[in-house]
Amino acid sequence: MNAEELGQSKLLNVVLKPAGWAMESRLRGVFQDPVKILQGAGLRPGDTVLEVGSGTGFFTLAAARMIGDQGRLIAMEPLSSYVERLNEKVRASGLGNIDVLRRDALDTGLESASVDNVLLFGVVPFPSLPLNRLLPEMHRILKPDGVLSVWLFPVAGLVPSFIRQSGFFCDQQKRNGVYTYRRDPANP
Repeated sequence: MNAEELGQSKLLNVVLKPAGWAMESRLRGVFQDPVKILQGAGLRPGDTVLEVGSGTGFFTLAAARMIGDQGRLIAMEPLSSYVERLNEKVRASGLGNIDVLRRDALDTGLESASVDNVLLFGVVPFPSLPLNRLLPEMHRILKPDGVLSVWLFPVAGLVPSFIRQSGFFCDQQKRNGVYTYRRDPANP
């Protein structure tokens, strides 16, 4: 069963609903300022950004504001209840630069070399997103000068070294808790 099929599971949507409430908690915003964390990703006005596992949108609206009207934010989430909640928030915000997609990040359906920055914020490591399958897809959709931005919560573990050793990304930096990697030019 892929992530998209799991996202349609009524049981999974009911079980994970409390997690969605926690994601939207004002208390979370006190301890994890989404704007400060996103600054670590180096988003620029006009960027096309893919947010993998957007959840209920803790980072989505702030990221969309940072890239401005000329930018495009693609919020990708497999869980249907989170997609519904995020769509409500996007409509209420009045922001016109956000596309919310219920889709599996292992097969995004996006064009090759079409994204400036991929945000993997709080979604890896996760069993339904194995890095050995996710990283090749992120590499494929990133532009040649694209950036993979990874915010690991609660701990980093071996993820940063696995990304570096994958052969798809290089030049790791860390700012505001966000690891950023350049698409490796030696691996077209």
